[in-house]
Formats: sequence, structure tokens, C-alpha cells
Amino acid sequence: MRTRLRCLMVLCVLLLPTLVRAQRVTTGPIDEVLGRSGQKTGDVYKVSFPRSDLHVSVHGLAIKPGHALGSWAAFLGTDDNAMVMGDLVLLESELNPVIAKLRSAGFDISAVHNHLMEESPRVLYAHYMGHGPATQLAVSLSAALALSKTPLERPAAAAEEAAPAWVKAVEDAVGRKGTFKGGVLSYGVARSDAITVGGMTIPPAAGVAEGINFQAADSGNVATTGDFVLTAEEVNPVISELQGHQISVTALHSHMLTEQPRLFFMHFWSVGSPETVGGGIKAALSRVAVK
Repeated sequence: MRTRLRCLMVLCVLLLPTLVRAQRVTTGPIDEVLGRSGQKTGDVYKVSFPRSDLHVSVHGLAIKPGHALGSWAAFLGTDDNAMVMGDLVLLESELNPVIAKLRSAGFDISAVHNHLMEESPRVLYAHYMGHGPATQLAVSLSAALALSKTPLERPAAAAEEAAPAWVKAVEDAVGRKGTFKGGVLSYGVARSDAITVGGMTIPPAAGVAEGINFQAADSGNVATTGDFVLTAEEVNPVISELQGHQISVTALHSHMLTEQPRLFFMHFWSVGSPETVGGGIKAALSRVAVK
């Protein structure tokens, strides 16, 4: 009897990871509704909707979709009890129709804000959160996106591209390896503390990592933008580091409503040499509790 009980306990331990995985959202139905596949990172399934239809520029520099024009949705939980949270990049004329549609589906709107400054055309960023069956959340999100000109057709597979020399120069200056795709070098640097909403831990991939992007600019320079995810005590030290390295602060606001600890999201912009701009980002990160 004891031997059989011991075998049963061992079997349960071996099967536990499979049982846990089975409780995560099933990605196939989400893909079918949204018309594209996402990326699975741990418990988070993130689907991106780059605003490739927009031609946004800042002082004549054309902004790549992956640099600052990426709408996204992060699903976590189970098929029957899921949460989706994310950020939508919208024109001023699209903003209120889209958030009204989300509200009619029971979504919470947690922030509406700028990201860039002096961009043309003007773009705004709407953050949202919804709870319910995963497929129904995807249906509601798709209906809201349809009220904008966000491309909803399945995107073409991105071609492999060699990283230009400026990528290594930035990585050396920042002191971290990034991900280069679509002409953009991206960083998602996880905080060292746990972030919770309603008792649920929010993984970094769901929008609570330091998000930093670089793209090529003229004359061998690079442009950087993104958002630092900060506690109250970190806000002003990071401002000082950014401004001390000629990196402009373009926005400071919340993205969520009930997170713990309370977080502030600081957006920034700079154009300069890879070494100078990358060094400024490294200095700012040194003021943040990151892994």
C-alpha cells in the first residue's frame, strides 16, 4: 500500500508541470480571432499590432512601427478565466470610438496619454484591461480595433536581417544585449520586484518591464524612446540622469489603476551618437531596481 501511495505521489509531482501548462490560455482560438500569432513568454501570450499604416515623424525622422507605434495585447490566466491587458496606438480621431467599444464590452480603460512630442501626425496611447473567457476577450478587442485603421490582416513573415554596426555600439554602451528586429533594437529589462494587480502577479512581458528602443537616425546617430517603469522613489533620480545625458522626458503617467507597488511610466526621446545615447540609458537604468 505504501509503495503504491509513494508511486502515486511521484506521478503527481511528474505530472504537475503538465497540469499547470494545461491551465494556461489556449493560443489557437486567440490567433484565429485576431488573425495573427503572438509570442509566448512564460504565462503571458502577447499579440502585437504594429501601426504600419501610419507614417509618423519627429523633426523629419520617420518612426519605425517597432520603435514607438506598437499596439499589443497580453493574455494570461486560463481559457475560462483570463485577463488581457495592453496598449493601443491611436490617432486622435480613433481614440474615443475605440475606448467606447472597449467599455461596452466591460473593459477598463486605465490610461490615455502621449508618448512622443512634436510628432506628426499626433498619436495617443490607450491602456486597457479586461477579464473573462480568453476567446471572448479576443473578440471584443478585435471589434474595438476594427474602429481604427490598425492593420488586422495577417502580417507577412519578417525577413532575417543582419544587425548594422550601430547595434553593437549601442549594446556596448548600454552594457546589455538587446533584440534587433524590423530595424529596431529593443530591450525589455525586468524589474527585480514583483508587481501585482488584484493579488495576481503581473509578469514583465505583460508590460511592466523597462521598455527601451533604438533605431537609426541621420549622420550615424540613433534615436531612442520607450518607457521606464518606476516606483515613486525612482522617478526623479531617473529624470536627473536622463536630462544630464541630453535625453528629454516626454511624459510621466500611470498605465494601470490598482497595481502594487504603485508604478509610474516615464517616456523619453533623444537623438545622438550610439555611445552617448546608450550611455545615458545605462546611467538611468542604474537608478532603477532591475534584474
